[in-house]
Amino acid sequence: MLKDPPLLTVNRHWARPSPEAVLKLKGAQTGQITDARDGRGAFSADIKPLDADCCLMIGTAITCETGPNDNLAILAALALAQPGDVLVAASEGFSNSAVFGDNTAMMARHKGVAGVVVDGMMRDLAGLLPVGIPLFCRGITPNSCVRSGPGRVGFPVVAGGVRVASGDVVIGDRDGVVIVPREDLENLLPRVADIVRAEAEMQSRIRDGFTNLGGIEELLKSPKVRYVE
Repeated sequence: MLKDPPLLTVNRHWARPSPEAVLKLKGAQTGQITDARDGRGAFSADIKPLDADCCLMIGTAITCETGPNDNLAILAALALAQPGDVLVAASEGFSNSAVFGDNTAMMARHKGVAGVVVDGMMRDLAGLLPVGIPLFCRGITPNSCVRSGPGRVGFPVVAGGVRVASGDVVIGDRDGVVIVPREDLENLLPRVADIVRAEAEMQSRIRDGFTNLGGIEELLKSPKVRYVE
């Protein structure tokens, strides 16, 4: 017979990257980071910032798995969070109730949390916006959840279609949220720097009138294109 699980299962054996390494990604756009990850690593397009004017986010993931209608694990992750962490909550994309609201947002700010990403819903928009930390979710609903567990904290989760482990780097902006696995961070940093530099150079050329992006003009003149008259 299946036994009742513990209310919370917590993994404390994970490492954070150095703050210096994390901050080397500051200023890079989520699109530039996904380019460095071969075009992948972003959460589902449904997960967007609540406030486009308060959405620049970078920090270390502390993960939790809540289930579809429960926020006990979120409160536990928040209690264990350190300044600079980003709380990432997997709640199975459930949209009928919210697992995060204005009170938890204010507590997150007091803890020094760098942002919150919920693969589900939030509530209390009028109270969330003045808190002033980046908040990402699928949407808003007034419905409330329960706080009964079971839940998991500190284990790898799948949120927004992306695997996230505690210790990974989380970056957010107006486009959405991107994950950089902790074990890939050092190797990815020079690639991101090269992409940021190359894109700045290309945009400078485009502002000066350049239109041949990707060699499209040469392609249109080549035998690889058939014109139908």
